[in-house]
Amino acid sequence: MSDTYLDLVSSGPAASLAKKLGLPKPARLRRTDPSSPDCPLTPGPVLVLSDGGSGTDADTVASDLLAWDLDVRRDTRLGEHDRWGAVVLVLTGLSHPAGLSEPALALGSVLRRLAPGARVVTLSRGAPPALAAPVGADPAVSAARNAVDGFLRSLAKELRAGATGNGLVLADGVGLSAPSVRGGLRFLLSARSAFVDGQLLQVGSDGGAEPADWTRPLVGGVAVVTGAARGIGAEVVRVLARDGARVLGVDVPAAGEALSTVMNSVGGIALQLDVTADDAAERILEVARSRFGHLDIVVHNAGILRDKLLANMTPERFDGLLAVNISAPLRMNETFAAPGTLGGDGVAPRIISLASTSGIAGNRGQTNYGAAKAGIIGMTRALAGPVGEAGGTVNAVAPGFIETEMTASIPPVPRQMARWGSSLQQGGRPVDVAEAIAFLASPQAGGVNGQTLRVCGQMMVGQ
Repeated sequence: MSDTYLDLVSSGPAASLAKKLGLPKPARLRRTDPSSPDCPLTPGPVLVLSDGGSGTDADTVASDLLAWDLDVRRDTRLGEHDRWGAVVLVLTGLSHPAGLSEPALALGSVLRRLAPGARVVTLSRGAPPALAAPVGADPAVSAARNAVDGFLRSLAKELRAGATGNGLVLADGVGLSAPSVRGGLRFLLSARSAFVDGQLLQVGSDGGAEPADWTRPLVGGVAVVTGAARGIGAEVVRVLARDGARVLGVDVPAAGEALSTVMNSVGGIALQLDVTADDAAERILEVARSRFGHLDIVVHNAGILRDKLLANMTPERFDGLLAVNISAPLRMNETFAAPGTLGGDGVAPRIISLASTSGIAGNRGQTNYGAAKAGIIGMTRALAGPVGEAGGTVNAVAPGFIETEMTASIPPVPRQMARWGSSLQQGGRPVDVAEAIAFLASPQAGGVNGQTLRVCGQMMVGQ
């Protein structure tokens, strides 16, 4: 689906008129080139800044970036016609909120020289959760670490020209060169994260492994994607296959023809199956093991909409949606999350589910949908522990407004308002969701567990 408004105001008389009227003029986002997904990784030099206590960590980050053949700088001097492709702000040593001032103002001095589609990424340590801080914990340290959260989210709303701001929040003890830190940093710097904005991704452990080929990290892996016939599911199939995975696509028999078309395009396997069937997981496993020998990655994407105000809601609408959107993944995970079910040939188990910003902030007319998607987030948190003990991860992706056949049915004015409700002033594309899922499925994301990553362009709602 296309954004007609974005097409109109990108150039020509409509662009001039929009400027005169003060209308939003969203930028075309920097997305991956299918023929060369990570080239170039950034659209210009990378500036590495740090607070006073993070100099050694900043040296480590700069060294890692140099290994990716990036032009890395440690001061703000830049050629007259150059533009910064990214700024990495290392704040892992921050011990008091006042220490944020110097690196923040240094960053502010270069914002006007960011290239279109540039990236700003913070690296910081996580504050202890409520009621879990150790005895004698320093309130100033906790305040400083939490201050990064508010700083980053606010900064992201100030960026322009398709630039984004995101952060990695490292648990104490996680090294700056851990695979998931490097992998997360690479994802956030790259065009793969085009519609991820204003988000702080938690890296909870040193787990994970760097791929032999950063552009094809899923080689050797076998994935199943439910709801694969169209929209986000079909794009997830294509991106996982692009990254090297062998893919089994699942959808209901009524979507069989579309499913076959998608799966044939990537050399995958199509399985016509209703995910609400009691034996859905067992049938998926049987097909995956018979064709590929094992199953490593499960993507719970199948979902439906049955929107109505609660006063007009019927049991069929409420119960039917819950059956597909949350009860089916719960039932299937009784099998998939069992020890020894997923993973093979050195590939770690990964379970990734589709949540939604409606499950985080709510949405009018979506009490059933919001409940189901919030349930996905709760399921993800609960499964993270047991699956993590077995060497795997369980995460969720929460899309915001994504340009699909489903959102195309929204009346024009509310649809345009939904696009403008993000910091990037536009809707995302199915590929944006697929890129986030592919990252979470990758070996380098092994330290990211129990998280919900929003792919929403930093909607002005929720966190």
